[in-house]
Amino acid sequence: MTTTLGTASARPGEIATGRLEVGETRDGSSVGLPVAVVNGASSGKTLYMQAASDGDELNGVGVIQRVVPRLDPAELSGTILIVGIVNYHAFQVAEHRNPIDDTKMNRAYPGNKNGTSSERIAAATFDAATRADLILDLHQGSTSQMLDEVRVRCGKRHRLHEQCLELAKAFGCGYVLDQKGPDGQLARTGPDEGIPTVDPELGGAVGWDEESIQKGVEGVFNVLRYYGFLEGNQPLEPQTRASGFEQYGAPAGGLVTLEKDLGDRVSPGETIFTVTTPFGEPKAEVTADSGGIFWRARRLPQVATGEYVCSVGTDIGQY
Repeated sequence: MTTTLGTASARPGEIATGRLEVGETRDGSSVGLPVAVVNGASSGKTLYMQAASDGDELNGVGVIQRVVPRLDPAELSGTILIVGIVNYHAFQVAEHRNPIDDTKMNRAYPGNKNGTSSERIAAATFDAATRADLILDLHQGSTSQMLDEVRVRCGKRHRLHEQCLELAKAFGCGYVLDQKGPDGQLARTGPDEGIPTVDPELGGAVGWDEESIQKGVEGVFNVLRYYGFLEGNQPLEPQTRASGFEQYGAPAGGLVTLEKDLGDRVSPGETIFTVTTPFGEPKAEVTADSGGIFWRARRLPQVATGEYVCSVGTDIGQY
């Protein structure tokens, strides 16, 4: 059966690319998101993938750029629907939020086809996503340094929690944040529609980071093998799961020195960063409130009072 997404239309055994219209720019030109359909020669499940719903989070775009040329629909069972760049306007200016309505796209789901720019884009991509059996929403830690991880955002009491955890484990980054997310995230609204959905957060970079992109490429192919899109045995590897997240800000302005590397274990009361003057004079020392794993940190050393510095994943376990 022919599968269509926007102007991309592929018969079994074909790949097609095209555009998904979501509105117009200020000069009246049509806005079309880049989309692809990979229609397997054999029937099977449907996977939906998207990237750059936050316009400066580019590692997911790098993943899709590398995954699609490696896919042979003759060897694929099922269908893959892809939106390569969701936040069109923010991507054009390398910003996080949609500059047309100053909205963070990953707070706009399930969207509104008659709403703001972001709500219309969310509605169009949500319509595509809800045609699938599984959803991967590729993100990164914006420009912060961050572990490669997968986020399960539906909450532990959700009826699809275990299925979302299974999808995160199949992706196999090694780290999982299992914490209910804010309203409007695709990884929150997808499970409400009965579709296991996760949010791989592939590191953080200015531009993109090849190591994190490669981790994402491996994760996508892990999912394709585990769920039967591709042949091959894909075992589930143990993951380190954090159920909490503690953020730390600077108690004083100055220059930050991090005392931990990403992935390091942190003990309660252990120093995680210090703040000094430009002359190296001590101003503040910040210690961990709880034990956990050093998960995320700012890239630039200069901070103002109260500015974000780092995060520690807490309530650590294996699953």
